[in-house]
Amino acid sequence: MLTGPTASGKSSLAVELARECNGEIVNADSMQVYIGMNVGTAKPSREERQDIPHHLLDVVHPDEVFNAALYRSLAIAVIEDILARGKTCFLVGGTGLYIKALVGGLLFCPPTDLEVREALQRQFEERGPEALHRRLEALDPESADKIHPRDRVRVIRALEIIQLTGQPLSSLAGEHGFRDRLFKPLKICLQMEREDLYHRINQRSLSMIEKGLVEETRGLIDKGYSPQLKAMKSLGYRHAVQHLEGAWNLDRMIEELQRDTRRYAKRQLTWFRADPEMNWRFPDAQKSVVREIHAFLGEDG
Repeated sequence: MLTGPTASGKSSLAVELARECNGEIVNADSMQVYIGMNVGTAKPSREERQDIPHHLLDVVHPDEVFNAALYRSLAIAVIEDILARGKTCFLVGGTGLYIKALVGGLLFCPPTDLEVREALQRQFEERGPEALHRRLEALDPESADKIHPRDRVRVIRALEIIQLTGQPLSSLAGEHGFRDRLFKPLKICLQMEREDLYHRINQRSLSMIEKGLVEETRGLIDKGYSPQLKAMKSLGYRHAVQHLEGAWNLDRMIEELQRDTRRYAKRQLTWFRADPEMNWRFPDAQKSVVREIHAFLGEDG
């Protein structure tokens, strides 16, 4: 498993590792599953995908439902096939929830109650995100510590679970333990100095504009995909929508995209640091990582 914050070089390194280790790559990025969303998701290039087989890219259209449970069911079948053919499987991406669901299993939670959900959404709109996050802090401080105050979806879901079960999300997670393991992974997370990472993020944001992020977003809207879709509210696309609707000029769009991507990378790192099984490596340590993989596989390398 190769993960790390956005713009840390996972995709290119994964191709090199897969080439060295007779491997195939399974996507673990929640946005790269969407058809037609290429520039804004930094999807691997056509050349990279031709060189090394990639799986679980371009799985659904932007208006189709996709979640961690669906991802897990698809990924299990793909990984079992790769291993059955004697290949090395590289799970590559930065969506911590998808990785956790695949490796450790899914936490059972009650289905959404529309009445409860709508009431919480109204409170979010009327009182603001900080008020609901403070309530979550009082009821479930462990979960509140892991959820950003402005992460509307996760704050509301955590409060909904408390209201429906009478138990905090952290308590349910603790009881589950995420021990439903089908695979034993070697977990590698890329690290680099913060200044270097932020520079890469800023440059990637500029590169996305040059490669046609705005045009790609306009094309999706022209095909009938609403800006209100979950996929269209993701990093890059929601920023392009603001620009296309005239709310931001291009400079403002770039500035907001760079800032929000840096914040996202910070949240990713917080998630990965909470995993005691994670092995932290620098992107330029390819040779030592290859040796590590061979040792994990019980090969001489």
